[in-house]
Amino acid sequence: SLPAPGGGGGGGGGGGGSGSPQRPAPAPAPAPAYNGGGAEPARAPAELMASSRPLARFWEWGRNIVCVGRNYAEHAKEMGSAPPAQPLFFLKPSSAYLREGSPILRPYYCASLHHEVELGVVIGKRAQAVTQEAAMEHVAGYALCLDMTARDTQEECKKKGLPWTLAKAFNTSCPVSEFVPKEKIPDPHKLKIWLKVNGKLRQEGETSSMIFSIPYLISYISEIVTLEEGDLILTGTPEGVGSVQVNDEIEAGISDILSMRFKVAQQTRRS
Repeated sequence: SLPAPGGGGGGGGGGGGSGSPQRPAPAPAPAPAYNGGGAEPARAPAELMASSRPLARFWEWGRNIVCVGRNYAEHAKEMGSAPPAQPLFFLKPSSAYLREGSPILRPYYCASLHHEVELGVVIGKRAQAVTQEAAMEHVAGYALCLDMTARDTQEECKKKGLPWTLAKAFNTSCPVSEFVPKEKIPDPHKLKIWLKVNGKLRQEGETSSMIFSIPYLISYISEIVTLEEGDLILTGTPEGVGSVQVNDEIEAGISDILSMRFKVAQQTRRS
């Protein structure tokens, strides 16, 4: 059941093929006029500060984690849902980030923790109402990500018409790999992502099977939420999601580019 008010918890910190569907209204705002290559306009101190931070360590300072749901048709089917007509997305806080060497913590209120492996897109420069054609200019690189989900909590939230925050936004719910510059992945829609639990393959999918492509997602999301440098978009998970238990080991990878491992532990509830 959902945790009662006042309950606390200790814890660690931190779903298109390349052919996109027609982009829904509203139309994007017009792009700023080209200044002929002159001096860059003055920027606010906060923007200058962000620019000085290394994108290779985006998880230390990136603000937004935007997660796309049901972006693979077979995953939508296994969850009992129809593929969406427009992207479905939700947010995780930056406290959800987790790096290798620290365990994924199953929340004290969760009885069914599920894995979802996803390709993450790291934003390299501010994106606000950008077009699909310009979207990839705002990408700095990629990372492999897990969208850890308290599935029983999510189902209870759905039944009650509540947001998914308890199910999706808890500490350690977004494990991430090393940053991969976009130059090393010429086409992010031609990748295989996979996940194993205790050595057994659970998920394997091609990013070409995405319902909404990466340019489409960036364009769509940036009309609603301004994407800043260092922000991360999780692009959805293929079929095969399932539960993990305390002491399980999760291994996941992108093609032969990289892999990562995490152990699962139990969150200790504050007394």
